[in-house]
Amino acid sequence: MTLHSLFCRRHRRFVKQQAPAQSTSLSHMAWRRFCRNRLSVASLVVIGLFLLTAILGYLITPDHTPHCNQQYLELATLRPGSKATFLCIDPVDNPGGSFLTGHPLPYTAIPIDSCHMTADSIHAYPVAGEPFTIGRSRLARLHTRTFWLGTDAYGRDVLSMIMIGSRVSLSVGFIAVLIALLIGITLGALAAYHGGWVDNLITWLINVVWSIPTVLLVIAITFALGKGFWQVFVAVGLTMWVDIARVVRGQVYSIKEKEYVEAARALGLGTFRTIFCHILPNITGAVIVVAASNFASAILLEAGLSFLGIGVQPPMPSWGTLVKENYPYILLDSAYLPLLPGAAIMLLVLAFMLLGNGIRDALDIKS
Repeated sequence: MTLHSLFCRRHRRFVKQQAPAQSTSLSHMAWRRFCRNRLSVASLVVIGLFLLTAILGYLITPDHTPHCNQQYLELATLRPGSKATFLCIDPVDNPGGSFLTGHPLPYTAIPIDSCHMTADSIHAYPVAGEPFTIGRSRLARLHTRTFWLGTDAYGRDVLSMIMIGSRVSLSVGFIAVLIALLIGITLGALAAYHGGWVDNLITWLINVVWSIPTVLLVIAITFALGKGFWQVFVAVGLTMWVDIARVVRGQVYSIKEKEYVEAARALGLGTFRTIFCHILPNITGAVIVVAASNFASAILLEAGLSFLGIGVQPPMPSWGTLVKENYPYILLDSAYLPLLPGAAIMLLVLAFMLLGNGIRDALDIKS
């Protein structure tokens, strides 16, 4: 073997050994560290399932009616897994509705115990009420339905309301965190970047808002804006920006004297371009962690407001509203009615907290 061939072989071996290290980016390294955390990956899967349920909505719920508000008082507080038979009469070709709002029931459904049919009539024995007879000309048919999580005091399907309730929790969390990020990042970055009286003024505002209990501030804003779906977004978002502003202010203070920031100033770049194009991309990790924590807090705040009756209003289903309507059953044999939406709140909040911890560990440069 010549000296040249030996040199070429060692050079190729060295290139192969160095290639993976050169092609591995920081984001890829952070993703690999995140994937090694099983709890964080499981939390991401749980959040993905809730998000998929919220997006599909009425396409996958057993009850497709608007707000899942189809009531059968004869079937109140059925056990999970119970089945019921319905006599469906008077069908409608086009009941209306949409993917976002649900579709009204395309027929009249009557819960029955049994029935028998003759050549020209149907004799039905309803769950409640007197037996009745209808003609075959009304295009009647039988339909058996399973209530997988039972029914509430009004005979509504609990599973459908919990699935649609995920839309409220996730949308409130997303919009509220978006509002909080917009306000918190702007004020925190301006305070740290300019310093002086600007920093003193914004810090004073942060301390004032920080000193007010969050729940009381949310209730006050809700009373000022009124009860409703969109008002909850604004009320929760306007109370959650303080945490983000404090974190952003501290992070910007630590890096605003770096060489690349000084170079941006020397080139004559404006304040907003320097902050949003050169400073904020370097504190994204800390902001993401705080945003994940605030997402969980927003879900809890929305559930608390709905439980108190000043959040999302009926008939729109919300996890907090479901707990409020069914909490008297906690001492009875139907305790699952308040426990199921409570478990959904706990699972989603825990998933976001574990996700935030996983992101923090994955982006921690010290470890």
